[in-house]
This record gives sequence, structure tokens and C-alpha cells, in this order.
Amino acid sequence: MKVVLGVSGGIAAYKSALLLRLFTESGHDVTVVPTAAALAFVGAPTWSALSGKPVATDVWTAVHEVPHVRLGQGADLVVVAPATADLLARAAAGLADDLLTNVLLTARCPVVFAPAMHTEMWEHPATQANVETLVSRGAHVIPPASGRLTGADTGPGRLPEPEAIFAVCRHLLAQAASPQASSPQPASPGPAPTPGDLVGTRIVVTAGGTREPLDPVRFLGNRSSGKQGYAIAARAAARGAAVTLIAANVALPDPAGVTVHRVESALDLERATQAAIDEADAVVMAAAVADFRPAAYASTKIKKTHDPADPDAAPVIELVRNPDILAGLVRAGGSARRPVIVGFAAETGDADTDVLTLGREKLARKGCDLLVVNEVGTDKTFGHDDNMVHLLRPGSEAVVDIGPAPKAVIADAVLDAVRDLVDASAPPSPL
Repeated sequence: MKVVLGVSGGIAAYKSALLLRLFTESGHDVTVVPTAAALAFVGAPTWSALSGKPVATDVWTAVHEVPHVRLGQGADLVVVAPATADLLARAAAGLADDLLTNVLLTARCPVVFAPAMHTEMWEHPATQANVETLVSRGAHVIPPASGRLTGADTGPGRLPEPEAIFAVCRHLLAQAASPQASSPQPASPGPAPTPGDLVGTRIVVTAGGTREPLDPVRFLGNRSSGKQGYAIAARAAARGAAVTLIAANVALPDPAGVTVHRVESALDLERATQAAIDEADAVVMAAAVADFRPAAYASTKIKKTHDPADPDAAPVIELVRNPDILAGLVRAGGSARRPVIVGFAAETGDADTDVLTLGREKLARKGCDLLVVNEVGTDKTFGHDDNMVHLLRPGSEAVVDIGPAPKAVIADAVLDAVRDLVDASAPPSPL
């Protein structure tokens, strides 16, 4: 597919060379459109060598091809990374003073901005107003990461890693290539996801699988990869939500624009979730939490027994129950108002009971606002890029089936339901 990679004049421009490589190695036809300032950081030969095309910053180069119109018209995606405060301001104002801003005005495809700048510039009301304007027009703005900036400064404003930006772009390109395949089947109730429909919503997501330490080298754990929870966090951020992700033993890159807290055990996850929930509008408990943990932790490695009378003897490990984090959140709620709480039920079914029946029983026990039920097991769900889930609501026999579909599509369907629940729980506006 045809991608226009816009690069504006920030030190993070060097990272865009790797983003370009990710696009080209995935088979996309990429045209790089840098600003004049961007070429002060990364020169035109680099962009030409990596893209296989000449680059230009003005509308006069190859003017007979009308590049200021044709590039935007023919693109399947336009992504600007890094997007400086100046570029965001010019785009929001609708200026067309160089080739890149002309492309932004003529593009009728998805447009993604990945801002990068110093913290004070990102947090300035003018920049925030420009971002809101762009989002209101349908642009996707990936919030910057927090970390080391130019010099000794640290804070929000760091360009997300190229892999994280590419993940957002890849999802948008997949939607453009096959809109029918990327829609949940059947579609979830409510309007389709749009850029910015979660702006102002604060969402806490848990992901991964907890590990319960047994001794210094062993733990009790599960097969969860965290992919579904990470997809929910990434899509929520792309749709404008302020997202806190509590990750339990996940080997995935941090989603762009998401605040990540790493935990190990169920007790760790419980503490982190309780600390994050007070200001949340919604909590999505996608992590696979261990039901049990060893009653005692062995400070040294547990040895095999060497009993000559019983060479097959093995130590007996006593287990105790972990707290029911989901039910506890439902009982406690937040300090201001109870957030919308979404539970996940990973079930295998058994000889007597199917997955949906087990899911309904769990929904009744937990009391959450929405339960996402999926069947798991060997070669099912864990570690895969696709999933199939069933959405259950208390007091309703209706089941919304989503998938089989990529986990990003599942994430959007879950977030559609979260959006509707948050809207329904909001206090009425004063007259």
C-alpha cells in the first residue's frame, strides 16, 4: 500500500529511519516528505537510499507531476513522525507552506501524528488545543512517551518507539485494505470506533499472566502472552484515552502513549490496580491472574528428596488462594464514583459445562459491568494474534460474538462497549 512518511524538524527524526525500514520491509510503497528543518537532522540521501525514491520539501520539485496534490490523493496512509509543535500548529491551522502541509490538506486517507517535543511544549495549552483540533477532524494522534529527552531533560514528549508507531499504522492499513474483515462479526452495538471517541476517558488495563514465586528459581504461572490486553491498551490510546497499563510478565514493547507499570505476582497486581483505579472511568481486567500461590516461599532452591526408601518421592507444595481482584474492585469501586469494570473469563469448558455457561456463572459471581469470555487451552488464544470472544452483560441473555478476528479488532469491540457504558454512567449535564 502507498504510505507517505512525513518527517518534521526534531532530533527524533533519526528514529523515523527505522520506521521507514519497517514499512518497506513489510512491502509498502513509501514516499518520504521531510520538512526543510528535518533535513538538518537527517539528510536527503538517507531518506532516498532507504525509500528508493527522491525526496523533496517544496512544491516546486517535479512540479509537472503536481506532487502537492497527487501524493495526498494517492496515499493509503499518511504518518508524520516526529510531529513537532510547529508542525502540529501548522496542520491545525490548515497552512500549506511546504510540501508536507500540502499533502496533509489533500489526504483523504487515515492520517497519524506521532508528536515529539520537550515536555513544556507538549503540555502547553496551545499544543493541546492543536491536538484536540486535529483529533476532532479525524486524525489519529499517538500520545508521546515519557522518558529521556534532548540533553538531561526527562518527561512526556519522547517519540514512541518506531515499532509502536508501526503497530498503530499497520492496524489502520489493515482496516483500509479489508474493512469488512476488520469489522467485528457480528458488530457490537453503538457507533463504530472513530479517532478521538475516547478523549477525556481514563482507562486502566491489566495484561499478561501473574507469576507466584515458589523459590528463587521457580514460580507458578500461566500461558498468557498479554497480547490481548496490550491490544486493548494500544487501541484505547489511539482513540484518545489516557491509559494506564499494568503488565504482568509481558515480553512485548510498550504501546505508544501508554503509561506502563510492571508487576509480577497477583498481590503485586492487586496493589497496582487499587492504586490506579481511583481516577479511572473504566478498568479492563484482561490479565490472567493466578488463583493460587504457594503458602510459603522457600528462600533457597527446593531440592529433590533423596530418600533411598522412596526414590520417587517429591516435595509437597501447599497452596493458598489469591485474592479475587475483580470481585474486590467491584465491591470497593473508586474514591469518587465507581468506574466501569470489565472482567475477562478464560475458560476451557469441561465434560458437563460449556464456556458460555461458565462465563454466565462467573458474571453472576463477580458483579462486573461486562464480561469478555473466551475459550483457551493448548493452541487456543494464548500467544496467538487472533481471538474469538463473547461479550456478556448482567441481566441480559444476549451474547455478542466477536471474531475470529485479530486481537486489535477484538480490542476495538471491547472498547466500543466500554465507551457506551462510560457514557451511560456519566452524570447528566447541567442545563
